[in-house]
Order: sequence, then C-alpha cells, then structure tokens
Amino acid sequence: MTQYAFSFAALLVLTGCSFANAQDKSANAGEEIVLFDGSNLDQWRGYGQEAIGKGWKVEDGILKFDGSGGGDIVTKEKFKNFVFTFDWAVTPGANSGIMYKVGMGDGAPYLTGPEYQILDDSKHADGRNPLTSAAALYGLYPRGDAETSNVGEWNTGKIVIVGDKVQHWLNGKLAVEAEIGSDDWKQRLNKSKFKDWKKFAVNGEGHLCLQDHGDEVWYRNLKVTKLDD
Repeated sequence: MTQYAFSFAALLVLTGCSFANAQDKSANAGEEIVLFDGSNLDQWRGYGQEAIGKGWKVEDGILKFDGSGGGDIVTKEKFKNFVFTFDWAVTPGANSGIMYKVGMGDGAPYLTGPEYQILDDSKHADGRNPLTSAAALYGLYPRGDAETSNVGEWNTGKIVIVGDKVQHWLNGKLAVEAEIGSDDWKQRLNKSKFKDWKKFAVNGEGHLCLQDHGDEVWYRNLKVTKLDD
C-alpha cells in the first residue's frame, strides 16, 4: 500500500465522515482552486484542442452545456490527491459525466479517466442499472443509498482522490468508495467494458473533465482542494 503524509482521520474530516479519535482535523488541506466562479472558463480548455467548444456557455453565473456540441472540456491543470466539489443539475433524460485522472492525447478522455456519472435516473435508461446511475463510478461501482434531487434541481457532488482511494459523494452522503488496483477493483474491471483498455485508470495524476454527451447539463461552484502527496 502506498504511504501518504496525512492520516485517514484527516481524510474523513475532509469528506464529511465522523471519526471520534481524529487528532488532526486540518492536516494536509492544501490550496483551494476555484475552477468556475460563475464568470469565466479561464481554468479550462477543450480536450484535444485549446478552444472551448460552442456548446459550453456561462449564463447567469452557471456553466451550461446546451447539447449543441463542441466536445469535452478539461482543466488546464492536472491534479493528484484532491477534493473536488461541484453542484450539478440535469434536464429531463440527460446523460453526462465528470472524469478524473484524465490523460491527454488519446481519442477521448474516458479512455483514461474513471467517471462520476451525471444523469437523470428517472428517464434515462442508464438509471435502471445501479452501475450507471447518477453518482456511480460508471460501469464499476454502484451508488449507495444517496439520493438525487428532482430533475432540474441542484445536486451537490464531491470526488475525493487519495492515492488509489476514490470516493464519490452525493448530496452529503457517501455514494461510492473504491480502491483502484485492489482485488475488488480488478474483479469488477474484468467484468466490465474497460477490461482491455490498457490506459484506463492507471494515471497517478490527471485532468478533471466535463463531458459533452450531447445533452443539456448545468454546473456551478466548481472548486478543487489539493491534498499533500
């Protein structure tokens, strides 16, 4: 197991868990970077191109993808250990995703980056499968008992990466917990469509990505806090 300079107790505090014996409640909470403040996309670029595609628009303090195309967008900066918080909302039947540890130079970001599913569970077919429902680690780990808001209303999401450990949060509840490379991960991977994808989930660090899946989705309050290596 990889060793890190911070305690598990500190991670629990950052992710919202309680831990009675936590001694250092501020350990290793590093620089916070505002990735979207409601005014511009200066922290972002297109995947495979510098320009941000036409479908991504900033309106009334909200980052909207209107479904008209333009491709995925990624952070200019790469991140290793971090807490990424964000608000998201979908239109009826919409499907999208947020990927992390994404590498550049491939045909698509999903070839390298695991995905936090963004979805209207009620109308999209993926919502009938726990492995592809909202906040699932797409295709690998189902969402737990966390619940989505109604379509058109805001959800609060969080992705926590500490080495190979991954957490997805939804509306204040832990939705997914996984460890990349563990026996459980390998078993799930070998049963999934990713089993022969040699670059999938192997990057130690990478870009965050907002997906163009052709449907209208909204984001706001995008912030990432770096954690010490």
